[in-house]
Amino acid sequence: MTYRTDIEIARDAKKKPIQEIGEKLGIPSDHLLPYGHDKAKVGQEFIDSLDDRPNGKLILVTAINPTPAGEGKTTTTVGLGDGLNRIGKKAAICIREASLGPNFGMKGGAAGGGLAQVVPMEDMNLHFTGDFHAITSAHNLLSAMIDNHIYWGNDLEIDQRRVVWRRVLDMNDRALRDVVTSLGGVANGFPRQSGFDITVASEVMAILCLSSDLKDLQKRLGDMIVAYRRDRTPVYARDIKADGAMTVLLRDAMQPNLVQTLENNPAFVHGGPFANIAHGCNSVIATKTALKLADYVVTEAGFGADLGAEKFMNIKCRKAGLAPDAVVLVATVRAMKMNGGVAKVDLGAENVEAVQSGCPNLGRHIANVKSFGVPVVVAINHFVTDTEAEVQAVKDYVAEQGAEAILCQHWAKGSEGVADLATRVAELADSGVSQFAPLYPDGMPLFEKIETIAKRIYRADEVLANQSVRDQLRAWEDAGYGHLPVCMAKTQYSFSTDPNLRGAPTGHSVPVREVRLSAGAGFIVVICGDIMTMPGLPRVPSAENIMLNDAGEVEGLF
Repeated sequence: MTYRTDIEIARDAKKKPIQEIGEKLGIPSDHLLPYGHDKAKVGQEFIDSLDDRPNGKLILVTAINPTPAGEGKTTTTVGLGDGLNRIGKKAAICIREASLGPNFGMKGGAAGGGLAQVVPMEDMNLHFTGDFHAITSAHNLLSAMIDNHIYWGNDLEIDQRRVVWRRVLDMNDRALRDVVTSLGGVANGFPRQSGFDITVASEVMAILCLSSDLKDLQKRLGDMIVAYRRDRTPVYARDIKADGAMTVLLRDAMQPNLVQTLENNPAFVHGGPFANIAHGCNSVIATKTALKLADYVVTEAGFGADLGAEKFMNIKCRKAGLAPDAVVLVATVRAMKMNGGVAKVDLGAENVEAVQSGCPNLGRHIANVKSFGVPVVVAINHFVTDTEAEVQAVKDYVAEQGAEAILCQHWAKGSEGVADLATRVAELADSGVSQFAPLYPDGMPLFEKIETIAKRIYRADEVLANQSVRDQLRAWEDAGYGHLPVCMAKTQYSFSTDPNLRGAPTGHSVPVREVRLSAGAGFIVVICGDIMTMPGLPRVPSAENIMLNDAGEVEGLF
């Protein structure tokens, strides 16, 4: 059998004009703003007209902790959406846009894989419709205006030592984590220490993904705290008079993007916060629009359920008034073997004992999802090296946890290979058994919210935080921010803050290095362990293999 790469499969896609995809959801062509022939933005006027319609069923796809063996969460999200359409359901997909950083680094794109992909794959994984460029520009406009305000007299009496607004870039670049700006003399302003985060960690990204419309967007942008005065009072973006211009830059980016799967089913691709350093979900406006247009909406949250799903439940659903009807938890036999101690080079050999040893990671995620009151089904994303005995070992383990595991072959067979999962998910979503509730109430003190996640989701014994962190949390409570949820920033590879600690560890501690107030987005970012908000490139970045071939086509994206 000839092996074809994801990009080769995507290049052969029989795409339909985007207007035809819109028609499947009842979107008139004059409410689509086309970007070429195969992607478009959905107009706000049309979105506003949907308010009185009932919502469809919301299905979240999440996963175990990622391993080098691969899990295929987005691939399963796309496959499940295709599968639901195949069995006669009206379904739409909602996923995030891809960041250039991981594309050129080591993680790859965010369009799915095999025969379960969203197209156009190259566009989605590169510049797409320019949303990330708009977010980067809006964020850095505010940075420039802060420094400009200080340069021209500093009427707001900003303490230059307490400017908390950093710059962003949609690239992995460790050299920019800590920088000194305004060197070179009086004409360049006042030198100060600052740094860059990756664009997907920007509060502007989070705000775009949580805002309901442009008016809400501008209010949230204005609410962002950018600096403090010497008396410790906050300076907001609206004090700098940047919120209006930022909203102008984000006007088009705020509108959801509509594309299609390989099987010509509708997919909304909008927003892209990372789940290890941000809230890890696609935009509220895209999800809500899809729920008004389709009977079933399949969305995904980044990385493992300890990060993406937790934030989907505690932040996105809380803020947007959403409630999932069912959760799909993606796992692979290969990942179970890695959690069971098998090296990547040895994953091809049958090892049922290692599968069984690695399953507690899956079991903990099942229990965690159930703790939100939502029914869960496990999707075993099939690899050709999986044996019947290994697959059965996973099914048996999941059954012991009071759930069901279904083998899925969407990567190789498209919707045909995921029909069983689609049927079961539709049954769960229609059953009405979901009793969703966030993990903690709004009124719980901030440090207790952090402890709740650390102890109930990560199974840690304690949270370690020095006095300055605790004092900062109390100060924010006194300032009226105590009702906000917390957004944990930690490694995606483990329940702990040690990326090498696989499986289902207990007895560990969660060290909190720093806390940041995202007043506009509406959450507190809690930075744990050694996690970086500006990643670096690996020794051999994927960018080395990305190029144009003789036909002018992109090669090397995955």
